[in-house]
Amino acid sequence: MSARNRRLPRHRAWPLTTTDIQQCLGSHMGQVKELKFLTGADSGGIALGAAWVAPSPRNYGRGVHPDMVGFFIDVHPVGATERATARAVLRSEALPQLRAWVAAAVTADETWRLTPHQRYWRISAGGLTRHDDG
Repeated sequence: MSARNRRLPRHRAWPLTTTDIQQCLGSHMGQVKELKFLTGADSGGIALGAAWVAPSPRNYGRGVHPDMVGFFIDVHPVGATERATARAVLRSEALPQLRAWVAAAVTADETWRLTPHQRYWRISAGGLTRHDDG
């Protein structure tokens, strides 16, 4: 869908498409609970974000609903003039890393799966950096 139809300002563009993510993850796409294309003005250089929402073993209704356990992926907008460069870097470097991360998580031990995790890819000066939380 075009940026106009998703109410993204003209000077902003998403560097990836749904098809890019689906082709990258293949059969692991079923583990993704939500794929969002964010519309915020600035994400601090973040172009792609992924999070593992873990089940919370708490009692008394304070846990995470089972339907919310899984991966959540956010595609952040970049400057429209930077889209082609960002797309090339994300497709060649970040998407294979995302695929490997999701594949490893599917077979991870219980300790990893019970802990929330986040991974972000930032684009700066044409290069890509990755940051992990959790």
